[in-house]
Amino acid sequence: MATTLPSPPKIGMVSLGCPKNLVDSERILTKLRSDGYAMSPDYAGADVVLVNTCGFLDSAKEESLEAIGEAIAENGRVIVTGCMGKEAEMIRAKFPGILAVTGAHQYEEVVGAVHEAAPMPPSAFLNLVPESGLKLTPRHYSYLKISEGCNHRCAFCIIPSLRGDLVSRRPDAILREAEKLIEAGTRELLVISQDTSAYGVDIRHQPRMWHGEEVRAHMTDLSRELGKLGAWVRLHYVYPYPHVDQVIPLMAEGLILPYLDIPFQHASRNVLKLMKRPANETKVLERIKTWRTIAPDIAIRSTFVVGFPGETEDDFAYLMDWLEEAQLDRVGAFRFEPVEGAAANDLPNHVPEEIKEERYARLMELTARISADKLQAKVGRTLDVIVDAVDDEGGATGRSKADAPEIDGEVFLRDAGHLSIGSIVPVVIEDADEHDLYGVPA
Repeated sequence: MATTLPSPPKIGMVSLGCPKNLVDSERILTKLRSDGYAMSPDYAGADVVLVNTCGFLDSAKEESLEAIGEAIAENGRVIVTGCMGKEAEMIRAKFPGILAVTGAHQYEEVVGAVHEAAPMPPSAFLNLVPESGLKLTPRHYSYLKISEGCNHRCAFCIIPSLRGDLVSRRPDAILREAEKLIEAGTRELLVISQDTSAYGVDIRHQPRMWHGEEVRAHMTDLSRELGKLGAWVRLHYVYPYPHVDQVIPLMAEGLILPYLDIPFQHASRNVLKLMKRPANETKVLERIKTWRTIAPDIAIRSTFVVGFPGETEDDFAYLMDWLEEAQLDRVGAFRFEPVEGAAANDLPNHVPEEIKEERYARLMELTARISADKLQAKVGRTLDVIVDAVDDEGGATGRSKADAPEIDGEVFLRDAGHLSIGSIVPVVIEDADEHDLYGVPA
């Protein structure tokens, strides 16, 4: 007699914010799928909708509230999780019909809320999930979170109040997850955290056994072991502590990608002091020169805040001169925006909005010129490119080792219809603009 399976409840997910939030969403969905829940691609088919919120900036909070409102209007059965979980009273006041509100990386709480809102019918046939877990990114690249929280107390940031102090994962657990991801088809691992350089500080870099050898909970050791797994390894959110120098030789050896994502935020000593960040910009410039000597192809990306309270025209001019000398490969910028609960809100001498806009425009013009010059220098070279998309007209889109997904540039390919997504191919670079490269498979 045929067995009739019960229909499992379906879960919808809206994931907002940074890649760290995306990893949280993947973990939540993986646990729910292992419990037998099905996934819904739209509001109409979902028994419950999860909204994983971002609360870093007021604009991000507004986006999160709009997403909650849309989910309530379209479905009505909504559970809120993520950074805005700290503001549960406000969310419940604004949306009285919300089913539950949980905080950032509170996996057990949000899964428990789903179990209560949409109980799973008992069936041994429904608890199925792939070994690598469920992913919200393409099969060929994966974010690998190595820690939660942050020990810094930057004046403009409320992350520690949202996610707490640094909590590092065991190195063997990270490597086991990475190995499973690669076995499932991942070709590129994007290492993320709030502060990758601080990984292991909270657990005193305690070593763990991995394939018969001890591996310390330390950024350098972890990077080396990840590099042995055979995928591209890209480091994000790296603070320029002295021991960062130790990973540059790993780049020269080809174990990890020659890429560093470092949130410098500013260069002026005055502004860095107001931000409560280290003010050693001169030594950083010297170190960047050394890094480029060891790994000539290293790509350095960073973000900067313009119009921070107390930033003078001299401070901004210093930043512009610093950028001219640093010649960073990829630069993003933000106009300072007050965030509820941030210490910077109480600083004197807030910069008028029109001056913020003018400084932002000048900075982006400078960094676009630097980027265009650096990309133009790659014309004629052959670079390895990972393929992200292939179209029906013989074209393809990919990224070089200098490009992280979603935030950096792309490589647009012609005569590439035969390529497959996730493949890594040599490409002859034929042209460049301010942000992207153009080429043909070699």
